Amino acid sequence: MFSRRSQKKALAFGAGAIALSLTLAGCSGGGGESDDGSTLSVLIDNQEATVVLWDALKEKFEADNPDITLEIETRPQGAEGDNLVKTRLSTGEMNDVFAYNSGSLLQALNPDQTLANLSDQDWVDSLDEGFQTVVSTDNGLYGIPLGQSMGGAVLYNKTVYADLGLEVPTTWDEFIENSEAIKAAGTVAPIIQTYADTWTSQLFVLGDFANVLAEDPEWADDYTANNAKYVDEPALAGFEHLQEVYEKGLLNEDFASATYDDGVRMVATGEGAQYPMLTFAAGPIIQNYPEALETVGLFPLPGESSDNNPLTVWQPNAVYIPASTEGAKLTSAKKLFAFLVTPESCDIQSEVAAPQGPFVIEGCDLPDTVPALVSDMQPYFDDGNTGLALEFLSPIKGPALEQITVAVGSGITKASEGAAQYDDDVTKQAQQLGIEGW
Repeated sequence: MFSRRSQKKALAFGAGAIALSLTLAGCSGGGGESDDGSTLSVLIDNQEATVVLWDALKEKFEADNPDITLEIETRPQGAEGDNLVKTRLSTGEMNDVFAYNSGSLLQALNPDQTLANLSDQDWVDSLDEGFQTVVSTDNGLYGIPLGQSMGGAVLYNKTVYADLGLEVPTTWDEFIENSEAIKAAGTVAPIIQTYADTWTSQLFVLGDFANVLAEDPEWADDYTANNAKYVDEPALAGFEHLQEVYEKGLLNEDFASATYDDGVRMVATGEGAQYPMLTFAAGPIIQNYPEALETVGLFPLPGESSDNNPLTVWQPNAVYIPASTEGAKLTSAKKLFAFLVTPESCDIQSEVAAPQGPFVIEGCDLPDTVPALVSDMQPYFDDGNTGLALEFLSPIKGPALEQITVAVGSGITKASEGAAQYDDDVTKQAQQLGIEGW
């Protein structure tokens, strides 16, 4: 749901804390020349953070498996890379292993026909149930996670909360009460918004989706079938919240011109108290505000009831084996996958990239040094109190959401009107995709 601009920014933060020194061997698609399993061709995207991570994993895997060499090929990001993946799969010329999205975008690859079914592997039960959902069909499980989960929630300054005697809210009314108390204190912006980077305006809608699912577990399926709309409750609430915080004057004065970097700075330094954001913000906090690692915490976007206030979660991307990988190569690929789901692999991932959330593999623990905003997520995973972001449950996305949420959050458009505009936006997208019922 987030734009390529936001995705690039997120991964750049993961790479920013490490030195880059890497030369990876390129190779053509179709699995290379060797059929004895001694060489595996791996296709990944060309983002620096991804490349550096695979360099570290390659070094360890080859040290433990000297009879197998990984040859890494990079592909472009965005539509060009997406088309390359689909073309290679459809022609049977895909690399032996490839990294790609999990969730609804995976379903567009027709995984039952194009991917190797991994549901019989010993490590399957070690994967988080939420992750299994986003790499499976009714007929099989096809991928393993690489990287950590990510939350869409409210980052908050714990010092500001402590100084004002505030408790973490579990309902929307409590969130507003806290925000009004912060406003009354007169020194700190209660809620940070950063509309110069328009993608940041979406969190009140997208981060609220776990609350939508808690109220209506069938909403995503109904939405895909054109039987549920944002203009109706419970999904309308995210747009209403955007309107309310603007009308009550709870935003930073420069919300229209502030950037994402400004927002991270404000919550880290205490210039602002609460910032609805994705937890990849841990990266720039580690890099630029190390003194705030224990100061910036996290709570889910509150819903209407304190009985159930789940955290909205974005699952990590995944690694897959195409159906064209067979024989000795398939055996070698499964060895690679067995390594990638080990705590040892997770430790390498923690060392290479800034943590942004819990791992979704049993036995993979975060370092003790992770920022508080990341460790604050763990109890929600431990208690099973999470919900998937909509993009993992439905292929229908509207490209205009960030412009619509800026307008609602700036008082230009009413919540009901913005929701109706987005319903029109996703209708066009669903029709372009040829989804039944639209």
